[in-house]
Amino acid sequence: MSVTLGVVMDPITDITPYKDSTLAMLLEAQQRGWKIQYMEMADLSVREGVAYGQAKTLTVRDDNDDWFTFTSEATELALGDLDVILMRKDPPFDTEYIYATYILELAETAGALVVNKPSALRDVNEKMSITVFSQLCAPTMVSRSAKQIRDFLVEHNEIVLKPLDGMGGSRIFRVKHGDPNLSVMLEVLTEHGTRYAMAQKFLPAIEHGDKRILVIDGKPVPQVLARIPAPGESRGNLAAGGRGEGVDITQAEIDMCAEMAPFLRDKGLIFVGIDVIGDKLTEINVTSPTCIRELDKIYDINISAQLLDAIAARLDA
Repeated sequence: MSVTLGVVMDPITDITPYKDSTLAMLLEAQQRGWKIQYMEMADLSVREGVAYGQAKTLTVRDDNDDWFTFTSEATELALGDLDVILMRKDPPFDTEYIYATYILELAETAGALVVNKPSALRDVNEKMSITVFSQLCAPTMVSRSAKQIRDFLVEHNEIVLKPLDGMGGSRIFRVKHGDPNLSVMLEVLTEHGTRYAMAQKFLPAIEHGDKRILVIDGKPVPQVLARIPAPGESRGNLAAGGRGEGVDITQAEIDMCAEMAPFLRDKGLIFVGIDVIGDKLTEINVTSPTCIRELDKIYDINISAQLLDAIAARLDA
């Protein structure tokens, strides 16, 4: 099958090749003979109701010192003429990101398969979306109110505070009842009551890792990455110094994914990263889920091949 794949991502010059999941996907696409058209968000535009991109043809290599070459100058193309578009721009999920999803939705209407579906990228906030599955989560509150969050802390004694738009463990606070810094934390996270923040009961199981379960078309990859916090840390995120260990998925996690699968499929979320601490759901990552390369290396598998198989099946349908 001849496939032209567009990718919208952060500058490829700035990635860390050995751990970049998007690069893993592009390497697999190239291995299959798919043509790759590279774009950044600034390359997207709309004219007379048609979505366009200033795209460069890209070749990639699994080389930490020399991982890509542009083989053409930027050329304008109608995004709807692409077979598939990977939207792999990292957060922050801001208004510019939302505008980009509108452009990609026009491409989708014109015939391109966009992974993940643009409307789902808007609708399924990575933090807020877990509230749909409150039965799977630790006690959770979302509020702008310092009083409400303080009352929540009194109820649970130790909680985690986080912004709704963060990634990589940034601006996540662990706080106990009586912490003298609580007021400052709440001021920072809610910007003096003008922004929503999330509070969750602290889960001591974090010492065994914040697990990342990759889900492809509603089915979990059996190999899971447990991100173990560094000494003195309570965040398992690799970007925050966490250490990745491979573990097999548990039956409870399989059941959790099965319960979430209809929602994910209905939203058009082909590739998702579900985060679990202990037996509790903590996040649903939809914008640019990572950890492919870590799991591939530990288990000698090819998760990108599984993802592109799912994409190819959609294209053939």
